[in-house]
Amino acid sequence: MRQTKLEDFLELEEHNKELEKKIKVELEKNRKKDELLFRQAKMASMGEMLANISHQWRQPLMEISSLFLPIEAKLKMGIHIENDELQDSIKQLNEITKYMSSTIDDFKNFFSKDKEKMKFEILQQINSTINIINGGLKAHNISLDIIIKKNPTILAYKNEYSQALINIINNAKDVLVQRKIEEPKIDIIIEEKDGLVITSIHDNAGGIRIEPIEKVFDPFFTYEKVNGSGIGLFMSKLIIENNMGGKLEVKNKQDGALFIISIPKL
Repeated sequence: MRQTKLEDFLELEEHNKELEKKIKVELEKNRKKDELLFRQAKMASMGEMLANISHQWRQPLMEISSLFLPIEAKLKMGIHIENDELQDSIKQLNEITKYMSSTIDDFKNFFSKDKEKMKFEILQQINSTINIINGGLKAHNISLDIIIKKNPTILAYKNEYSQALINIINNAKDVLVQRKIEEPKIDIIIEEKDGLVITSIHDNAGGIRIEPIEKVFDPFFTYEKVNGSGIGLFMSKLIIENNMGGKLEVKNKQDGALFIISIPKL
């Protein structure tokens, strides 16, 4: 009898070890799958970013052209150019090129890999993020307002936070365009509550028309979106909850969807 119990115990131990090995293998598979999805999301973002660069630069390039056209016309016609006029054009040109350089820095920073968490002000990072995607929003006449109730500092991965935010805003933009919403808009509200830094993104696209609503976070879910990858919102949830110890929720308001990012304050 004792021998049987010992054999049963040893067999159970062996089963436990095998189970532990299988769990480790599955965890490693999931980790690699998440890393692959993250890279895919980054590549999908790159195409969007390149389109946004063209939107961002189109207006300043037109402004540069408008600065030189009258000067060129006067030179061809032999008309004297006042020194003040030339100085003013040079000043405006410097401001425009500084803006274009700043835009490139924002894009470059977005694609650099975060090596460690760092302290940053939420508003500053949101402004940098909006500078990346604002051209695409303007191209579709989508207004974006930032409502600041608090401007706290958090310890997190700056670029990953930006990517999560961009994914949510781009999702709202796509739905606004797809549904041809009149006077489309997106509001970003920053506040602090119960030790949490809360960033809310609200659109007026009419809400998410699926049940349960949390299905929008499923990988490869592309309901109502044309040519979507279906990994943007999934990656946003992964970033906020797995990498930053926060929470990403979604709910419907009267006129549209509301995404809520909650991250512990420093």
